[in-house]
Amino acid sequence: MIEYRLGFIGAGKLAGSVIHGLVRAKFCPPGAIIASEPNQQTRAVLEKETNVKVTSENAAVADNSEVILVGVKPGLMLSVLRDVAPRIENKPVISLAGGVRIASMEKAANARFMRALTNTPSAICRAATGITRGSRSTSEDVDLAKQIFGAIGVVLEVTEPQIDVVTALSGSGPAFIYTVIDALAKSGVELGLPENISGELAIQTVLGAAELMRETKMSAENLVKMVVTPGGTTAAGLAVMEKMKTSESLIAAVEAATKRGQEMAKENA
Repeated sequence: MIEYRLGFIGAGKLAGSVIHGLVRAKFCPPGAIIASEPNQQTRAVLEKETNVKVTSENAAVADNSEVILVGVKPGLMLSVLRDVAPRIENKPVISLAGGVRIASMEKAANARFMRALTNTPSAICRAATGITRGSRSTSEDVDLAKQIFGAIGVVLEVTEPQIDVVTALSGSGPAFIYTVIDALAKSGVELGLPENISGELAIQTVLGAAELMRETKMSAENLVKMVVTPGGTTAAGLAVMEKMKTSESLIAAVEAATKRGQEMAKENA
């Protein structure tokens, strides 16, 4: 008898964020989720904050869960799968790891593998997730994956060759945005604003700009035109950004992260 609807093997930063988001979204009762995690302190904090069942045993998750999400580090993924292979046979298994291809996982265990590349805003149900199916995935498996990640944000299905880009854009992307927010906030402080005020304004500016873009569905180019007055303050700032190649540096960051994901896939084949 299957005791838990969702089981997590690994409950670190990313998997923990997904668990927090699913509990927050009331996707299922906390008691219907079990998570294995070797770090005792991480287990204790997760249990206290979410009321999900925690264990140090991956086998307990594999044996007793309807669908299994694996959130271990890429370098550990294949060995973990081999360890629990008999216990996950023909079960839907969703990998949260970048840099490990489905073909490699399908060689490690006879499960119905999928991949979901998401990000830490999943903790507050603001995730951006790309999912891809494996050769053994059923339509029902894919629908279930979409339900799980749709509960904590936006989910889009992509092909596996595209998943490295999703990893870079959505998975690494929050770090790039935090860097932009931090730079905006620091500029305000350097120009005389108190740190708390400058920080709050920077956060709300980025949040408001993103929400306006989503709601209006206007292009970035047209939204920029709404703000710019020829010869005005915005035009002066944008001229410096163009000179400093800000856009090019962000594009290069995503490209570098994508390349690293492709390299990791070869390392973890």
